[in-house]
Amino acid sequence: MNPLEEQAGESGQGDRVSGFHQARTELGARLRHLRETAHLSGKELAERLRWQASKVSRIENARQAVTEDDIVQWAQATDASPEVVEELVERALGLLDRQDSWRQRHRSGLAALQEDVRDMEARTTLLRVFEPGVVIGLLQTTEYARSIFTRIKRLYRSPDEIDAAIRVRMRRQDILYDQSRRFRFVLPEAVLRYRLAPLDVMRGQLDRLLAVTALPNVEFGVIPFEAPLPSAPLNGFWMYDDDHVAVPTRTRDLLLRDPDDVAFYARTFEELCEVAAFGEDARSVIVRVLNDFSGQPRE
Repeated sequence: MNPLEEQAGESGQGDRVSGFHQARTELGARLRHLRETAHLSGKELAERLRWQASKVSRIENARQAVTEDDIVQWAQATDASPEVVEELVERALGLLDRQDSWRQRHRSGLAALQEDVRDMEARTTLLRVFEPGVVIGLLQTTEYARSIFTRIKRLYRSPDEIDAAIRVRMRRQDILYDQSRRFRFVLPEAVLRYRLAPLDVMRGQLDRLLAVTALPNVEFGVIPFEAPLPSAPLNGFWMYDDDHVAVPTRTRDLLLRDPDDVAFYARTFEELCEVAAFGEDARSVIVRVLNDFSGQPRE
């Protein structure tokens, strides 16, 4: 069923949604109990795990998804028994399977989703992204992000916290200036032209991309229209080191950890890089689009 036409099924989802939230709340309570038993404050646990201090609170209060890695690290830091770790990992994996759908992920809110992504990025040294539909979130301006989030809210009926989501997205971008990390971004020229925001916002977004190309730890590539594609750009993907790949779809987010899957996307990314323009060539493509926009009337 199309998400935009799903109002008729809304009431039948209530019990499943509340059951999901209850299970997430119970998992958070179990993790809080482990922390308190170990006589650790939330801040102390976060320091041990090298997490943002707010992450512990978000997990314990069921405002953020918890991964298998999160559980294992939490358990090690609180000296939990292997039996407890196994049980909690099983619970967490069950919740992740259920929350991958668009309905569950967006019901927690746009800002919470941005916090989830921010935590994944904080644990990553090399981030590789191919995005065929929108400007990559780490590179978006405030105005462009507002336009994107407004569309997401309408499509998925997410809670109305666009300003909070934008603030988190802008904070995420601080990581670009951490010289200990590397970023490789590739997108098609079409993304620069998609009118997902008013014309003046699109111009500002392109100016932002010109500035990003100057960062020493960022490789920004644009696949020009005239470039021969190695394969059809069916979907975007985010590679977090060589650990896992996130592949978002319209209705479900896939998190792939199998080494063969990761290797496949690594090869695909390199093939896309081979036909992309980087450096001055990428800037030339951006300027070409800017010039085309300049010839259009203001809105």
